[in-house]
Amino acid sequence: MRDRGRITNIDPLRGFALFGILQVNILAFSSVYYGTGLQAADGWSSLDAVLAFAISAVFELKFYLLFSFLFGYSVTLQMQSAQKADVAFLPRMLRRQAGLFLIGAIHALVLFHGDILTTYAVLGLLLLAVREVRGGFKIRFAATLVAVTAVLWFVFALLQWSMPDQDDSALVMDHAQTALAAYRGTPPSIMGQHREDIVSFLPMLLLLQAPCALAMFLIGFVFGRRKLLENRDLYRPYLGRMIGWGLAVGLPGGVAYACATQFAPGSSLETAGLALSILTSPFLTGAIIAGVLTALDSGRMGSWRDYLASAGRMALSNYLMQSVACALIFHGYGFGLIGQLSFAMTLAVAVVLFGVQLLLSRWWLRRFNYGPVEWLLRAVTIGHWPRWDSSGSSNL
Repeated sequence: MRDRGRITNIDPLRGFALFGILQVNILAFSSVYYGTGLQAADGWSSLDAVLAFAISAVFELKFYLLFSFLFGYSVTLQMQSAQKADVAFLPRMLRRQAGLFLIGAIHALVLFHGDILTTYAVLGLLLLAVREVRGGFKIRFAATLVAVTAVLWFVFALLQWSMPDQDDSALVMDHAQTALAAYRGTPPSIMGQHREDIVSFLPMLLLLQAPCALAMFLIGFVFGRRKLLENRDLYRPYLGRMIGWGLAVGLPGGVAYACATQFAPGSSLETAGLALSILTSPFLTGAIIAGVLTALDSGRMGSWRDYLASAGRMALSNYLMQSVACALIFHGYGFGLIGQLSFAMTLAVAVVLFGVQLLLSRWWLRRFNYGPVEWLLRAVTIGHWPRWDSSGSSNL
């Protein structure tokens, strides 16, 4: 479905994806123990434990897949935009990817080592390289990427299980305490810690996030070339099946991963749970997409749809704004509250922050047709400064 040249469903989908991304990312800002299998000395309450289980089961590894799917879809919109402007697509897209990489590199160094923009910029080049390959091959290659990545992590789990038990919790704790002091310190110490965390995060990026993101790029690109989100009659017959597969395969896989993460952290069982989640998360992500599309098409979302669409139209600005806000709240740039809020309070902050973003996005787009960073990236893409009031797409 289109509205004044925009696909009406893709912006609310992207806005909803932003909410899920924030729920996960804020945990990395708020605690140096996130992802280590360790907890702070004061531990968790029962509410914290329940919420942590839910985040692992439903949010982790799912919403960045949704974001990646939408990125792949958006590349086809950029192709359509270049065709309408009667300009060469590839030079525009290469400039866009270069601009995205630069923004992401600054974001990773200054604000958040878990940045996805640099990854999207590099993987986007691979997507461009295979854009003319048949859609069926892209889907099969995407499935192969996910399967091979899952098998790799199952092998890691087997190797971990076969090795003698090693208690490295003291080493992990020492590193966490060093990181905590750095993140509560001065801007140079914060950026220095980001550099260290980027290096330690690279194996996870290369062996997990990158191949899974590329798989979703390919699927989103195929969907975009077929314009599936522009025609309810095309996608509606599949919504029920997508939800069914998500509940039958994706949700049990997410629950199994959450059980392993919460009850056997750092063990081979957790690694095996991660491998299982890699296999099953695309199904749950598909169910999330189908559920949101069903809600959007029901006509019952009212103004929520408009607010989500506004947030989605300026997704890049909002993604970066989330990191700015979290850095000010939790790091030494501002209040330095890292390690001081409970799990539940941290998620509550994320909900409030996203609510503020919905309001600000709606306010901003009543005055301008681009988010501020979208406007800058569009200038890099088209090679000249666009007018604030010009129509255009701000697809991340």
